[in-house]
Amino acid sequence: MKMKKPNDLRTWIDVDKKAIAHNYRVFRKFLGGKTKFLAVVKSNAYGHNLLEFAPEMERLGVDWLGVDSLVEARSARKAGVTIHILVLGFTLPAFYEEARKGGISVTISSFAQLEKVQGLKFGKRPLKIHIKVDTGMHRQGFQLHEAERLLNILARRGDTSIRGDTFQNQGVTSNARVSSNTFFIEGLYAHFAEAKNPRAGDSTRRQIAEFKEWIKKFHDAGFAPIVHAAATGGTLLYPEAHFDMVRIGIGCYGLWPSNEAEHFCGRKISLKPVLSWKAIISEVKEVKMGERVGYDFTERLVRDSTLAVIPVGYWHGIPRLLSGRGRALIRGKTARIVGRVSMDMIVVDVTDIPRIMVGDEVILIGQSGNEEIKASELANFAGTTHYEIVTRLNPLIKKFYR
Repeated sequence: MKMKKPNDLRTWIDVDKKAIAHNYRVFRKFLGGKTKFLAVVKSNAYGHNLLEFAPEMERLGVDWLGVDSLVEARSARKAGVTIHILVLGFTLPAFYEEARKGGISVTISSFAQLEKVQGLKFGKRPLKIHIKVDTGMHRQGFQLHEAERLLNILARRGDTSIRGDTFQNQGVTSNARVSSNTFFIEGLYAHFAEAKNPRAGDSTRRQIAEFKEWIKKFHDAGFAPIVHAAATGGTLLYPEAHFDMVRIGIGCYGLWPSNEAEHFCGRKISLKPVLSWKAIISEVKEVKMGERVGYDFTERLVRDSTLAVIPVGYWHGIPRLLSGRGRALIRGKTARIVGRVSMDMIVVDVTDIPRIMVGDEVILIGQSGNEEIKASELANFAGTTHYEIVTRLNPLIKKFYR
């Protein structure tokens, strides 16, 4: 989609709302009607701007949003979001009361956290918690050998059986044991370590099997939480792991969780990247063969060259490892980065692109003519993942949703 270039910005990001809607529909169709859709908008919506992306996902019809922190949850509420929000990361106990009053669900993944939850005073509404269990990834979560101790604590604190519809106005719809307006066990979830790689199926299936043990233990103890485990990769590759809800993160932004997942599923579904990063040319100059360019003179020109300066650098999100290797697109053609990526500037070789002028549009991520630069290309040069590339785009860069 052709988007108008701003006149007062050196660099900006365009976000395509039609592409967002396309990706949403792809996953809704893939899930069918029974599984709930949690859109993960943590880390500033993977660099796409939480304050605009979260309301857009609610408008499209997602059931839940997932954020990293209570601060992000608060920001989403201020942006007008009214649907269920789950804090996936660690919540400081100082924020439990705010979460309880705001109807924000929080993750509890350790006995230390649970002790703090138990210390909450009686209130008008319970704190909604999702118990995170560790099925083999060994990050957050209770381990299976701790299940008996965990369930005994929850049972002692949840000795009052209250119908779920008592809390319908707080998003609770199932019958479960709760601790009288102190906390409510709303969810049970896990996270997979290798689900984005279909060749690692044995490890993922082992995690699924262990998670099913957890589900049975909770049901046998009288709890009926919302059960969820799969992120984008697990959703696409392991339908048996859809359970009550899935957590779609990178897929919402039109990016595949891995090359393997794209190869496995790319013929069945299509995802559209929603983000394009753009800039302008700020200076053009002719430089003679043999001259050296940039900090530490890391590159010597092998021909008379036309060079263009683009006012973005590693402060904005261009990895320094793209020095002498990365590229930009100008008028549908490649312009290679020459010399070092600086904090606020890069220099590109435009010798083979005619009629270059100050103010010309530059594509850093996105399409120009028949050429495209994907976030994964930057990641490959930098020895990292495209998740890091998009989430580390400078949040001060203006974003246009259109």
